Amino acid sequence: MEASNQITVKTTVQASVEKVWTYWTEPTHITKWNTASDEWHTPYAENDLRVGGKFLSRMEAKDGSFGFDFSGIYDEVGLHKVIAYTLGDGRKVKINFKGQQNETEVIVTFDAETENPIEFQQQGWQAILDHFKNYTEHISV
Repeated sequence: MEASNQITVKTTVQASVEKVWTYWTEPTHITKWNTASDEWHTPYAENDLRVGGKFLSRMEAKDGSFGFDFSGIYDEVGLHKVIAYTLGDGRKVKINFKGQQNETEVIVTFDAETENPIEFQQQGWQAILDHFKNYTEHISV
């Protein structure tokens, strides 16, 4: 079996690692930033953030034409440091959080799927990460 290609996307958020972690993991926040474009939204999310726990985000086109569940099971959870999970199709994803003062680098590495070009996947995941950065920097609770 040939090794799958891995894709990495990253951003630096002007916020503490505690805030970044909270906004990344709490469903009330996930539903607000988890989208690659304005034509899509995440009306529902659930998250059991522990090794063996499951997460699910329902992603839908706003016009109702298409939707899918993005879900998986956590393999590793290190508070304010790392989250790793396996998607329903067996692909692996790892997110590293590197906080320093009021700045946090978020690095997402994931196994590419075979249906879409690598560039398309990278752009989509980067767009979601950019939405996360924008949301986290401009929303205060």
